Amino acid sequence: MPTRAPSFSSNSSNSRKPLPAALRVLLLAAMLSVSAAHADDYADVSRLMRAGQYPEALAKADQYIASKPRDPQMRFFKGVIQTETGKTSDAIATFTKITEEYPELPEPYNNLAVIYAGQNQFDKARAALEMAIRTNPSYATAHENLGDVYAKLASQAYDKALQLDRGNTSVPPKLALIRELFSAGTKNQKSAATGVQISGPMVVKPAPAPVASPR
Repeated sequence: MPTRAPSFSSNSSNSRKPLPAALRVLLLAAMLSVSAAHADDYADVSRLMRAGQYPEALAKADQYIASKPRDPQMRFFKGVIQTETGKTSDAIATFTKITEEYPELPEPYNNLAVIYAGQNQFDKARAALEMAIRTNPSYATAHENLGDVYAKLASQAYDKALQLDRGNTSVPPKLALIRELFSAGTKNQKSAATGVQISGPMVVKPAPAPVASPR
């Protein structure tokens, strides 16, 4: 399931286990409205993530969060690192906490959707994306990812229809169209060191870190 500053980009590292949906993934975007000192910290963590140095990135993020525990951007980075290193339960907890404390930010909802889609929990992914869109109706990434989730749900429904009625001739053409769409999405998919790659024909894009002031 692109990111903004903070953008939630989920092009996953190649070392990660492929996820089942093809939601597009975004790269971490440049941070906006932050002090020079904070920008340096964000840039350092982002650089380490892009280099695939996740233990170092996590250590630096934790050090920063220890002194600024309410900072949403660095916590978002931490959630991305957790996602990239396969600690999905921790990532879900991190992103969920951000949505509770900063419900106006759409990016954590988007990245939750990416994780849920990777677990084939498409109903949860849909709910998270709908929350992202409710929070920011102009958030294009969430709209695109929601379309991909609906397409995956449609594919599952058509598969079930064929299981129940093998003689139904109207379903195969529809299923073929969706699979062709997924296939095209996979071909156009980009790989990035700091993104979460979702395997299969569908890609959900994660978002860049949110720009909200700590409360």
